[in-house]
Formats: sequence, C-alpha cells, structure tokens
Amino acid sequence: MALLLGIDNGLTVTKAVIFEEDGTPIAVARRRVPQSFPAPRHVERDMDGLWTATAEAIRKAIDKSGRPASDIKAVAATAHGDGLYLLDREKRPLGPGILSLDSRAGAIVEAWEKDGVAKRALELTGQTAHASAPSALLAHIKQHEPERYRAIGHVFSCKDWLRFCLTDVVGTDLTEASTSFPDVRTQAYDLAALEVFGLGDLWPALAPVSRPDEIVGTVTRAAAEATGLVEGTPVAAGLHDVTASALGIGGHAPGALAVVAGTYSINELVTETPMVDPRWFCRNGIRKGWWNSMAISPASTANYDWFLDNFCRDLSEKAEREGTDIHTLLRPELERALEKPSDILFHPFLFGSPFGSGASAGFFGVHGWHERGDLLKAVLEGIVFNHKLHIEELLSAVPVKRMRISGGGARSTVLAQMFADATGLVVDVSSADEAAAWGAALVAGAAVGLYPSPEEGAAATTRILRSHEPDPVRGAELAERYNLYRQLADAMAPQWRAIEDLAKRSGEARG
Repeated sequence: MALLLGIDNGLTVTKAVIFEEDGTPIAVARRRVPQSFPAPRHVERDMDGLWTATAEAIRKAIDKSGRPASDIKAVAATAHGDGLYLLDREKRPLGPGILSLDSRAGAIVEAWEKDGVAKRALELTGQTAHASAPSALLAHIKQHEPERYRAIGHVFSCKDWLRFCLTDVVGTDLTEASTSFPDVRTQAYDLAALEVFGLGDLWPALAPVSRPDEIVGTVTRAAAEATGLVEGTPVAAGLHDVTASALGIGGHAPGALAVVAGTYSINELVTETPMVDPRWFCRNGIRKGWWNSMAISPASTANYDWFLDNFCRDLSEKAEREGTDIHTLLRPELERALEKPSDILFHPFLFGSPFGSGASAGFFGVHGWHERGDLLKAVLEGIVFNHKLHIEELLSAVPVKRMRISGGGARSTVLAQMFADATGLVVDVSSADEAAAWGAALVAGAAVGLYPSPEEGAAATTRILRSHEPDPVRGAELAERYNLYRQLADAMAPQWRAIEDLAKRSGEARG
C-alpha cells in the first residue's frame, strides 16, 4: 500500500506523520520548537531551527515506520496560519518567524478600526485585520523596523517556509493566499488589498499561488539528505492548518460546521458563496468557488495546557514516574467538580480573545473552599463558551444541527459533551487521528492520483467514532452561566484597558 507523509507544524511542536492511503497512521514523530519572547507581545521562533526540527521528525517517522522511504508517494505540509515568515531577496530568513500568538500589532489594528481601514478591508478582502494577520505584522515592521521591511523579498506563511525547505520553490496555496490580501469575490490577490494597508510596494513579494492539491516541486537533494526522504519525491502545495484539520475529519464541504479545539478556537463553515461579516474571516476553501467562513480567536485548549503546566506539576511528575498520562490522573478531581453546582467562571483569554487585544484571562467567584478540580472545570467551560460565541455568530447566517470536532478537545469525552450541551448541536468525533496531518496527506494523495479529490479521499477514509447528543437540562444550566460569562466580559472591558495602561506605566517607570 502506498504511503503519504503529512507534516503538521503547530505553535510549539512540529510533527511528521506517515499514513497508509486508507488513512491509517503508521508512524508519528514530534519535535518541540522553542518559542522566544524578545519583548512583550512578541512571540517568535528561529526559522532554520524550525526546519531542522521538522527534518529530524521526518527522519524519525521514516525510521519508525519500518518501510522504505521510497514507499512515500507524496508529501504535503500544513502549519499554523497567519503570523509571518519572511525571506530576503537571497531567499534566506529575514529575522525570526512570527507566530500567530503574537500581538505586537494590536495598536495598529485598533487605529485601522478607527480610521476606516478595517471597514475598507472588510469590503474588499472579506475580513478585517487582527493583531497576528500578515497585513498588521507587515505594517508594524514597516513602522518599527524600516530596514527589515525594505529587505523583504518574499512574504510567507509557516507551511510555505517548510515547503520551500523541501523543494527550494517559492510559493503558497489558495487557502494561505487568502489570509490578508485577496479580493474576496475573485479569490485572488488584489493590489488594492495591499494598498488599503499601505503595503502596495510589497506586491512583488507575494508568493505565487497553487491549488492545495497541486504538485509544486520535488524533494531536493539537500532536503533528502536532511530528512531521509527520497530525492524527487513529489511535494504538493499544502494548506492552512485550519482547513487541513476540517478536511482531515471529513468536515470541509459546503454546509459543514467544523470546530478545532486546539491552541486557537477555530470554528468554520464552508459555503459556495462568500459570506462577508465583521464577525468572521471569509477566506478561500480548498477549491475555487468554496469559501471558508472562519470565526476564530486564540482562546481554546492552550488554556488547558497552561493550567496543567502551572497547577498540575505534581501530577505531571507522577504520570512520568508511573508511565500513565496526566489527564487520567486528573479525572477523579474533575469528576468531583462536575458533580457540584458550578460557581466559578473563567475567561480563557491568556493569548487573545474576541473582545479585543487588551482582554486578559481571569477566574471569577473563587473562594477558599474551592479545589483544583473546580478551577479545571471552569477552564473547560470557559473554553467551550468562547467557541459557543463564535459558533452562534456563524449559525446566525447558516443554521446547522451538527458539528465535527478535532484538536485536543476531540479526545476528551467530557469536553466534547460540554460542546454538545452548550451549543445544542450534535457533536461528531471522527476516526481521523492526527487530523491536520491527515488533511495535508489527503491533498498530497489527490495530487498524485490516489484520490479523485481531497474531500472525496476524506469521505472514503473517515467514519464517526462517537456522537454526543445535547442534554437539555445541562444545556439550560450552561446557557445561564454563558450569559453571565458574556456580561462579565462586557463589564471588564474598561478594566482590561486600565490594567494594560497600568502595566505600561510600570514598565516605563522601571525603564
């Protein structure tokens, strides 16, 4: 059976997954990619280090598979969307890659909202800029790093950098090309979109666009030596990881609602006409004539990871000693909390929110008698409530009755049931393991003729493992808590600003 390699690069881990053509993963290898925080709101990583870690993961996956690299018929990558990866005119990294958790450009976005740029951008591109959008980050670099700006040769996304390292071919795909500078109607770059943001001189730096399932190059000799892949192996254009995750679980098709509960809260709905609305991004689907309306914010299960890292170190060490996992050890504490009435609320805004770049995370209603499990329950509810906000916005335009879910949240039966209860939708969890990597592998497989199309390949290789029906009683309880969650967010808006201003004054005094 032919093999496919899907590369999935997240915000902290780069991953190589080798699949059989029926979707079975036979080898997975991961490498952590360190982040750097050189200044407040700056979240970066070394581009060469990212490629080295990815190459190591590919080599390890090939070794673990027990199959020769020649059995891999095609490769494609996916990675975190937005952020910014720049090359100079010699095709070398122009500074570190900027991750989608970065919020240095928040003030620029706020100015655009006031002076009408955001409105013009929405009308033309189908979306307004946010702090980690390429448009905002490029404007920030132009303003604060003019020499770096003048040296820009190529504007990339993360997965485009990995594809370049594999093939030495500059380019992007239809989904990534729609992150900042498209005409939403034509689904192609538009110079006017750059000019809206004062970036018209970067027109020559935009990467050529291919379909996600189009062969754009082959593995070079240097990449083969670094990864263990066979020189000449076909490489497809790849796609944005939001779209890859939906595709991998069989949820990327017109009328389908797909939710990714990962680092970002991602909620997406595919339509055959563009739906332009300030509450979401209207971006390209995997083919012309499909639009992907994405309501997103960096406020999902990264909050759960933060909780584990900071409040559960004892269980983490115990899990390592006993060869189990921390989630199993936490389960009794969470179950005790689930049996109690809920009286803590949590805003999951550690890295960003739908309420502006100044919002921050916080617990409300905590008392001395509360335990760790009570806090964890509140964190999980906060994650679900943030998704619920986005889902309600999308469903106000196109009502649906079911959703498919992927990401870390899909593995937790507790969290999946919370999604069902809070939204009133049936939640389907698919058989696709490593959904984003499988989405990349699907476009690679379609590119070499293993499937008629990526979405037909997904339909033929995924099934529903379990479905969670909404409980109306728990749903009513969560609805009441959700309303209070929203009221608290509205009430906190001026206080978040005051907290941010206080931090700035403190920093200036110390400086």
